[in-house]
Amino acid sequence: MAITLETATVDTLEETVDALASWQREGNPVQIHPGDLGWNLSLGTAQILDGLRLWRRAGHLVAIGMDDEDVIRMGLALDVDDDPDVAEQLVADLSDPTSGVLAATGGAVEARFGTALRGLLTARGWQADEPWTPLCRKLSGPVEDHGLHLRTLDAEHAPEDLVRARVEVHRASFPNAGLTVERWHQMASAPPYRNARCLIGYDEGGVAVAATTVWSAGEGRPGLIEPLGAHRDYRGHGHGRAIVLAAAATLQEMGASSVLVCTPSKNTGGVAAYVSAGFVQQPDVPDFRRPS
Repeated sequence: MAITLETATVDTLEETVDALASWQREGNPVQIHPGDLGWNLSLGTAQILDGLRLWRRAGHLVAIGMDDEDVIRMGLALDVDDDPDVAEQLVADLSDPTSGVLAATGGAVEARFGTALRGLLTARGWQADEPWTPLCRKLSGPVEDHGLHLRTLDAEHAPEDLVRARVEVHRASFPNAGLTVERWHQMASAPPYRNARCLIGYDEGGVAVAATTVWSAGEGRPGLIEPLGAHRDYRGHGHGRAIVLAAAATLQEMGASSVLVCTPSKNTGGVAAYVSAGFVQQPDVPDFRRPS
């Protein structure tokens, strides 16, 4: 049966989010999560939809690819893990510049799930690219106290002072961060944020020192941290670890089975902070770079 490729639209966004959520399963490799899409929607719905590709078979979504700075981040339906037909079509479209999936030159794909897809990319000469480190913490037991005064933003509660604080901490945590109040509202108005919360952590002096956004995929499924940062002027006091624990506790309250994060392997400080907060570091997973 034919596998077709299409560009996402506003009308298919809800379906896309629901599919990504349903593909999250405990113990599987970390693949694109509704939270990855949700965070990117801060850049604007039209821009993200223009780079969001959907593959269908008999009308059902079997794969989703999101363009993220010339890297296609893939999610696959669980029942096509070993499917050679799906893998063949995906690799054909990823390799063909006229398909509109990847640019004519360069380009990489993040494919952490899909035994058939990963094997075929390797067989066709795609090379290992930037390595990423997945980390996971199960949420079946209690989460340690984080010690921060925590304030929360969700889809129903978004006071402007908290939105500004969320944006300011993010911009003070990441060089060249592009988040603005306007972009935060763009993200918060999109479907994935209905199952998300932004957390702002304050120290004993009432200063906003760390922030994160957590994303649920539904009860009993892994939740995601994306992104998380500590204010550059207040580092060295354990605020990074504290906001990680706050994120884990919040996702546990939301019914998540575990909390996931994936960070560039070169971010050794970030990896160490997650490990100190009870996350288990998993083997590094590289992206695949298209052969020249």
